[in-house]
Amino acid sequence: MKQTIYSMLEQSGTLTTEEVVLHILVSVVLGGCIYLSYYITHMGTVYSRKFNISLLTLTVLTATVMTVIGNNIALSLGMVGALSIVRFRTAIKDSRDTTYIFWTIIVGICCGVGDYTVAVVGSSAVFLVLLVLGQVKNDNRMLLVIRGHRSEEQRIEAVVFQGFGGRASQRVKNTTQESVELIYEMARKVYLENQKQEKTITEALYEIERMEYVNIVTQNDEISG
Repeated sequence: MKQTIYSMLEQSGTLTTEEVVLHILVSVVLGGCIYLSYYITHMGTVYSRKFNISLLTLTVLTATVMTVIGNNIALSLGMVGALSIVRFRTAIKDSRDTTYIFWTIIVGICCGVGDYTVAVVGSSAVFLVLLVLGQVKNDNRMLLVIRGHRSEEQRIEAVVFQGFGGRASQRVKNTTQESVELIYEMARKVYLENQKQEKTITEALYEIERMEYVNIVTQNDEISG
């Protein structure tokens, strides 16, 4: 009975049980490095612990699949067919997340075929690059949307220029015969500085006659699906 179970465990091509265990253990270690990298580069921005754990498990799962497939063409074709019917619709909130997904898959493939050198060297290079360049915090921009009577256009522009010290850029101007709509873009820091003044930009704008509305919108670089 023991011999039968042991032989079943070794039915993975030419790999021994020790080699299979080594593939999985190395994928866990490198997956932990990916986990740490994601934690460092995303902390304080759009960090998702669930997604980070998924990266670690995806690395191990990919390595497991590659270990099973090995050089078996029939299994590889069957795996491609099985995965082709699966549709993933998870929205990517940060463009860097795509990099991490590809990183986990590549590391899993390398570990699954036993090419640890490529996995370690490649992961080290990516880790250093993301450590140096990946700590980019989402600097949310603020959009100021103003709609008022067209005759007050110059006064509105003057109030905005004075309120933000010329650091608000006009992006859009929509006009009709009776109204004008202006959209300004500024850094969040500039907007917060204005809110500390004795008279905020909203209060100053509503002092203008025939003002319809003043809207503040936060804009960022997140990707939604």
